Amino acid sequence: MKLNVIKDNPGSSKKRMRVGRGIGSGKGKTAGRGVKGQKARSGVAIKGFEGGQMPLHRRLPKRGFVNVFRIELNELNLDRLQSAIDAKKIDIKNEITNEGLVEAGVLSKKRGGLKLLGKGKFTAKANFVVAAASKSAIEAVEKAGGSVKVVPVKKPVEEKPKKKA
Repeated sequence: MKLNVIKDNPGSSKKRMRVGRGIGSGKGKTAGRGVKGQKARSGVAIKGFEGGQMPLHRRLPKRGFVNVFRIELNELNLDRLQSAIDAKKIDIKNEITNEGLVEAGVLSKKRGGLKLLGKGKFTAKANFVVAAASKSAIEAVEKAGGSVKVVPVKKPVEEKPKKKA
């Protein structure tokens, strides 16, 4: 077989229709859009529109709950932390915090804080300052000779500017 002989199967690919190229093309003048009206124009957005009737997505009741005070935490397992310590990314002489892990490249974003999870083996004697920690993680760190200090994080409340009388 030669690369310069290879061809598609007959009928497998079609040339695209070039619209608006004259009456003889079969898709000239209105380019297959019909005549007048909103759909003939560009920028049509009629997704949930029901001819003036209240759309279904607005007639149905809203369900569920969105907690605006939710704080997203970085979750970190002990085995990943141990491998970072073994690779000398983290200095265990200092307290290990969320910010320190972001600077070391173990975590990508700072988020709201750090949650320590207990998956894997942990042998380093290290002190942690975290937003939350699982029981198994605390036990594993204390068994290795370290400590875990849990400092709960609160979402900062934005103060509204006071109106002048």
